[in-house]
Amino acid sequence: MESFLLQSTIYLAAACVAVPLCVRLGLGSVLGYLMAGIIIGPIAGLVGSETESLQHFAEFGVVMMLFLIGLELEPRALWDMRHRLLGLGGLQVTLTTGLILAAAMALGQPWHVSLAIGMIFALSSTAIVLQTLNEKGLMQTGGGRSAFSVLLTQDIAVIPMLALIPLLVWPGLDNHAASPNGGHGTDHGDGHGVDAGIMTFIEGLPGWGVTLITVAAIVLIVVGGHYLTRPVFRYIHWARLREMYTAVSLLFVVGVAVVMLAVGLSPALGTFLAGVVLANSEFRHELEADIEPFKGLLLGLFFITVGAGINFGTLAGAPFLIIGLTLGMMLIKYAVLFVLALIFKIRGRDRMLFTLGLAQAGEFGFVLTSFTVQQNVVPNWLSEILLLVVALSMLLTPLLFIAYDALSKRMAEHGEATPHDDIDEQEPIIIAGIGRFGQVVNRLLQSSGFRTTVLDHDLSLIQLMRRFGFKGFFGDPTRPELLHAAGLAEAKVLVVAVDDPKSATKIVAFARKERPDLVIIARARDRVHVFELYKAGADKIVREMFDSSLRAGRYVLEAMGITEYDAHAQEVDFFRMDRAAMQDLAMLWDPKIPVTKNEAYLERARELNRDLEVALLDNLSKASKQDAAE
Repeated sequence: MESFLLQSTIYLAAACVAVPLCVRLGLGSVLGYLMAGIIIGPIAGLVGSETESLQHFAEFGVVMMLFLIGLELEPRALWDMRHRLLGLGGLQVTLTTGLILAAAMALGQPWHVSLAIGMIFALSSTAIVLQTLNEKGLMQTGGGRSAFSVLLTQDIAVIPMLALIPLLVWPGLDNHAASPNGGHGTDHGDGHGVDAGIMTFIEGLPGWGVTLITVAAIVLIVVGGHYLTRPVFRYIHWARLREMYTAVSLLFVVGVAVVMLAVGLSPALGTFLAGVVLANSEFRHELEADIEPFKGLLLGLFFITVGAGINFGTLAGAPFLIIGLTLGMMLIKYAVLFVLALIFKIRGRDRMLFTLGLAQAGEFGFVLTSFTVQQNVVPNWLSEILLLVVALSMLLTPLLFIAYDALSKRMAEHGEATPHDDIDEQEPIIIAGIGRFGQVVNRLLQSSGFRTTVLDHDLSLIQLMRRFGFKGFFGDPTRPELLHAAGLAEAKVLVVAVDDPKSATKIVAFARKERPDLVIIARARDRVHVFELYKAGADKIVREMFDSSLRAGRYVLEAMGITEYDAHAQEVDFFRMDRAAMQDLAMLWDPKIPVTKNEAYLERARELNRDLEVALLDNLSKASKQDAAE
């Protein structure tokens, strides 16, 4: 017990010191966790053999992360990604495996060992890449979506890789006579792969039996997630204990992971599928809130164990060889990703994010390396080098993201436009513009249970939204193709809240032309802009300062001694009469004649102002007489 508390103190203290410091320096939290692990492990020697066991436990943070990502994706969005999953992701895994296989054979390794090495290095770090993309608000960019597609394909590819590795046995190799000294060890028990104890559940079954049980497990997750979560949460609700919601959320994720392990599949894939099934559930936000803290802590612990497990003794013995292998592997992956980016037309900063972000090996590399040693495919001495190359490439990844930030900023300074986001969902309400006006509208709608698709041409605003947990897409809402991608054909309401009056009018005119039945609510700069929007086809028009000015005027009336009730009545009457006057004047407004030279307009405006003044004074007179009578 004392040892456990001491180790917990060391890990937590290292994280609390290193992570805020790295974030403050602009290096990101992932590099902070890795540096914390290096300090307490190889440098200070404060942690030892327990790092390997902790890493197997902490890898469950990746499982939780994929569950939360699944909650953000509807099945329709996943189906829309099928071409990138099969094309972009499949080609990345295949080409990278083939090129690294060829490179390893050129360095003198047998073909079966080279193939195992190719599979190990073909996989990138889901944990580091997705964590960094989320922190930087880059997940919804074209490069971020492409990277996510490849990572998901890689997670799925682990399944056939685990099935193929036992077929690559090296005759005469016996790794069980000695264990490698690498910090990650060789025992095969992990948060992603196949636990040896649970695998006995399907061992000995014929191929058709394994397939049948696997399909049954997936159906169980889909059907159970769709039909069982609602009654379970209702049952838990009877207890009215906050911790029971957390317990059932954890039970759901852990249970899905166990089911997937029992049939030889990746628990990360299973929980991702479960998340997709629950993406439309009313319990989605409850699950997110319950799982998020555990995901963050476990991922942080995982990164610390990666840093603590780096074997600097092996690195010191052959520094040029290991660093050269690390850089060579990353260069091969970068080249493959760059070619695929050209083929799939990923351009500009998206291409740079895609290629730099995935040019490392990943946590699945530890799993596959350990499994290859256990299956006598890769010798112990080589596994130490492979584990070190994987760890070093993960250590370099945050630096690559820093390089991306610097290069992206330089590209922006030279005037290169940022590519628009890929819009992967269409909601019944589209909000074009998310400045001060649009933010309030969006918050009210989402707090009322309505889902929105937010568009804005200001990347900084979109990134700021994402940091506060609101989803939005970067792009120019005046572009017809972007509005169609956002779901203009099926939307029920369009809110035009952009700052620029000309852009707002352009959006309204296009939307009305495309959808005569669409409800369009538009923000107007002033009276003239109201008339322009009215002509363009807006249903409801809101002057951006009108309501706030009315409220301020009501406060002044109250300060001058008018009762709160009467002041409110004056505000309501003014609003009603001014709105009627605006509709009246819109008939006389002529865009070809300035308002100050439109005599018919000016005469009618003076008449309406006199009527308004008489009506409001009459209201006050009646109110004062009534107060006196009472």
